[in-house]
Amino acid sequence: MTAPRPTRPLPRRPAGYLELGRYSSLRRFWTYLAGAQGAGRVLSLVRGDTPEDCRRRIAGFSLSQAGFLLDCPRLTAELEDSFAPHPALVALLSGDSAPLTAYLNESYELRLDFVLALTAGRDLIVRPEFQFVPLPGAVPLPGALPLMARRLSRDEIGVLLGRACGLGRQP
Repeated sequence: MTAPRPTRPLPRRPAGYLELGRYSSLRRFWTYLAGAQGAGRVLSLVRGDTPEDCRRRIAGFSLSQAGFLLDCPRLTAELEDSFAPHPALVALLSGDSAPLTAYLNESYELRLDFVLALTAGRDLIVRPEFQFVPLPGAVPLPGALPLMARRLSRDEIGVLLGRACGLGRQP
């Protein structure tokens, strides 16, 4: 890595973070950061942190064909409050999510950002920040609908983080 390696773990786990592993080490944290940098991801400090703090935002990874990861129940509840006319959304309200999944697969990608940190208790923790964004030139869905990914398990997030950092198996 071109920048100095962070060496000061966080004193405790902040709220909103998911534990990836216990009894972890600085070496494992550095491996993720080096892999992300080698894979062309953008590494940045989290606001308020110093370069010595063991917390970094990893951005620049996205998944196409990720419509199946949409949190349909949350979107359905939002649509009941503020309806936006679109054939895929009408089908979702009638109980069929397949048209919306197909539309998201062709017009959107899932942007995956992670905040990775190491605590003084040697816990490797992550806060995922997932967002569906329209592809360039695609027509977005009407209205300001919250297209949020469903909740993923710790193992699923670990696999996605590994792929984002170039450490997992690539298809």
